[in-house]
Amino acid sequence: MRAEPLLIEGYASLFGVADSGGDVVRAGAFARSLRRAGHGVEMLIQHRDGARAGRWTRVIEDGRGLYVRGLVEAPGALALVGRGLSGLSIGFRPSLWRPRLSGGRELIEVDLVEVSLVQAPMLSGARFSVPGWGVRQAA
Repeated sequence: MRAEPLLIEGYASLFGVADSGGDVVRAGAFARSLRRAGHGVEMLIQHRDGARAGRWTRVIEDGRGLYVRGLVEAPGALALVGRGLSGLSIGFRPSLWRPRLSGGRELIEVDLVEVSLVQAPMLSGARFSVPGWGVRQAA
């Protein structure tokens, strides 16, 4: 019996917040890439090529950051979410950036390749939740 897809939503990136490597994404950094890719942004597990977790149904920039909503479909990914996996991480190529005095980069424009479900995101606030589950509820 195949498990039902699981709806998740959250922020894969937060504008103006430094990640553990010192990178800060500026508002509007994803705009050009999203116009090109639309919903074609992949949902992977831990940034692994071929490890498709499901599909993103909505990927947009809003005033807070890069908001994502999608369906987790792969059995392995569903099991990880059921065990508490809640991190998000962006896979990208920097198109326009400048160094920050405190280290890392200010990312002005990026080419978004994928958004992964991860155990330990570089940006601690990059998390997803399952609507209706509360904070953390196992399956």
